Amino acid sequence: MKKFKIPKTPLSTNKSIRFPNDLIDQVEEAIRGQECTFSAFVVEAVRVALENLQEDEN
Repeated sequence: MKKFKIPKTPLSTNKSIRFPNDLIDQVEEAIRGQECTFSAFVVEAVRVALENLQEDEN
């Protein structure tokens, strides 16, 4: 069994990016009623995209 460790908040840097309005609407609809922020959604989406790219390279 994996031992529980209290997570540390990762270092982060602010980045300003522009999103098409329709994409913002779609993300906001997807997270409505969820305990998720727009930023958290985008960070997770980027992580998954990077993992997919790495899998495609292998």
